[in-house]
Amino acid sequence: MLKALRFLGWPALVGVLLALLIIQRNPEWVGLPQQEVHLQQAPLLSRIQQGPVSYADAVTRAAPAVANLYTTKMVSKPTNSMLDDPLFRRFFGDNLPQQKRMESSLGSAVIMSPEGYLLTNNHVTAGADQIVVALRDGRETTASLVGSDPETDLAVLKIDLKDLPVMTLGRSDGIRTGDVCLAIGNPFGVGQTVTMGIISATGRNQLGLNTYEDFIQTDAAINPGNSGGALVDANGNLIGINTAIFSKSGGSQGIGFAIPVKLAIDVMQSIIEHGQVIRGWLGVEVQPLTPELAESFGLQDKAGIVVAGVYRDGPASRAGMLPGDIILSIDGEPASDGRKAMNQVARTKPNQHISIEILRNGKHLTLQAEVGLRPPPAPNPQQQQQ
Repeated sequence: MLKALRFLGWPALVGVLLALLIIQRNPEWVGLPQQEVHLQQAPLLSRIQQGPVSYADAVTRAAPAVANLYTTKMVSKPTNSMLDDPLFRRFFGDNLPQQKRMESSLGSAVIMSPEGYLLTNNHVTAGADQIVVALRDGRETTASLVGSDPETDLAVLKIDLKDLPVMTLGRSDGIRTGDVCLAIGNPFGVGQTVTMGIISATGRNQLGLNTYEDFIQTDAAINPGNSGGALVDANGNLIGINTAIFSKSGGSQGIGFAIPVKLAIDVMQSIIEHGQVIRGWLGVEVQPLTPELAESFGLQDKAGIVVAGVYRDGPASRAGMLPGDIILSIDGEPASDGRKAMNQVARTKPNQHISIEILRNGKHLTLQAEVGLRPPPAPNPQQQQQ
């Protein structure tokens, strides 16, 4: 019996294994349902795709139009650190002995035109008594401030030099997440430096950096001193002005922000033509319509923004708007986000009329407002951008 089992065991085992293999490969042969898995295969390429081995041509094209900035300003400091103590100020007030000293800072700028106009960040030049521009070819000169726009953190400078290298403009509205980009600037004052990364995201806002935010996010290394420098594409065309970094240590952590060149050009042209950026203004303070507020107003299925305050004698006040009104739309555009709605107003030219649909005490009203000129913001000496 044992010999028979040994003789028949191996064929039986092989048969079982073969049956299992057939069931796995062709389950429909034994009446089992067939499970289909559809995978997407990349097409067979006629040649192997390879990335560029160098971006030197792009750097050669763009780098000469990026300048280093050195700014100096006179500041007053107490003659003794103890005089900063609030207890001293409580008894002696602010009339304490002061000493003046010179402070210097670093930054970058982009040469935009052969006439000598440069773009940089407002926080680089704010309060500066002297701005020195150092070109890549070794020339140095002082720059005059044409104008600045703290609400986008941009400033326009003017220098008087011949044969200036000029940056070629790209299309910031055509970039895509994943595109290669290069950041050119003067980090830590070591001299012109190029770093590479990709476009991490576009349209970043609500970061609390500027009033008007539409940032390009990149992981190209941006450090203190890069502010005002160029963010260019793989062909060396300008797509943004490097502005800020998101970092707890103050160094690059792969999250940097640049102002799109389209926005920067609009600001620059307005500053050159008018000395300031011309923006529309309604004179209202708004807040989001939270689910709790929406329920209290009976707006479960509608979007809007709440008017938290109205400036006296402002355009909205003259149109009859009151605190507590719910703005539903502006010129037919739904007002679902306060920042987008105010940006829409800012793009409207002063003296133009717009229609505003509101909800007041459960009743729909339409107001006609004449857009005013947005007043300049109060200076903020404690900006923390890099």
